[in-house]
Amino acid sequence: MQTATLFDLSDIQTLQKTPVAAAPAKRKAKRKATVHASVPFEPRTTVPDELIIDADWVVISSSGGKDSQAMLSYVVRRAKALGMLHKIVVVHADLGRAEWAGTRELAELQARLSGVRRFEVVTSGVDFLDRVEIRHGKLKAKAEKEAVERGEDPAQAKVAPAWPSSAARWCTSGEKRAPIRTLYTRLAAELAHLGRPVRILACIGQRAAESDQRAKLAAVEIDRGASNGRRHVTTWRPIHAWSDWMVWQEIARSRLPYHPAYDWGNRRLSCVFCVLGCNNDLVNGARRVPELAAAYAETEAKIGSDFKKGLSMREIIRRAQVLEQTQGPAARPPAGTAMAAHIGRAKTTKYRRRQTVVYGLAA
Repeated sequence: MQTATLFDLSDIQTLQKTPVAAAPAKRKAKRKATVHASVPFEPRTTVPDELIIDADWVVISSSGGKDSQAMLSYVVRRAKALGMLHKIVVVHADLGRAEWAGTRELAELQARLSGVRRFEVVTSGVDFLDRVEIRHGKLKAKAEKEAVERGEDPAQAKVAPAWPSSAARWCTSGEKRAPIRTLYTRLAAELAHLGRPVRILACIGQRAAESDQRAKLAAVEIDRGASNGRRHVTTWRPIHAWSDWMVWQEIARSRLPYHPAYDWGNRRLSCVFCVLGCNNDLVNGARRVPELAAAYAETEAKIGSDFKKGLSMREIIRRAQVLEQTQGPAARPPAGTAMAAHIGRAKTTKYRRRQTVVYGLAA
């Protein structure tokens, strides 16, 4: 009896002539981030005063904007009442030319007038626009390599956007979060003699009213990514539930000066051009700092990608120029305009008078 075969000779010859497809390139498995076993999953408490008492350091991140300013005033007030002002450190992540002029100096002034003795400045050390170009180069190389692996023309490869966006806020992680973590390392080293992980309370001025995404954030949580065997970092968002009115009320109560960009009509600080900023803020920035807008437009041309999806810096500049032609050069509104719009002219006038009496600031 003949043994049945799956292929006859012609089948085998055909298979031998057929090229074998190359196995897809294996991607390197991402290394899982490990968290030290001592880092807790949940905060010990969510009560404001208990958070301050429990911390070894209370680190307040200050952008110089209204929210971090109001948060600074509120946290410092509570720390003073507890006799723990010595624990407070104010840190400003300096963004260089990307932020409004005088922002770092204002953040330092606000801290000093509040009574805080320690003010720290951190920076990534890389210019924002340079980082965009570097990022574009890496993304382009990656896209071309993957196209070659798929047998496609690398010149036609689609390159991911290099600019930050709401979905890819690398500017926050690279320009703010990472540099601030270097401060955490120094602060933990200063208290290494405690013989246990140093407890850092990181205060951030994020509010639920700003966006749906921020509304989902917890008011208090453990930052496991920033924590390790030498430090445990608890994130506290002291003004998470506050409204705009409450923010301006706190600023008025504190008498601390706020950035004039708000009087000019801006809703956000500290970057002049933030991808999350409204169109009004972006056009206002192009009118006030045209040389920076031109630099952004130049970077757009270099990498072939618009600053913001659906809105290029070229278009922002064009809109600014139209306003300049129809309205004349942008003039500075009266000081206190932004505050008056939220809490009224009477309280604003009182705020400015008390600034002069208490701090000696010009009215």
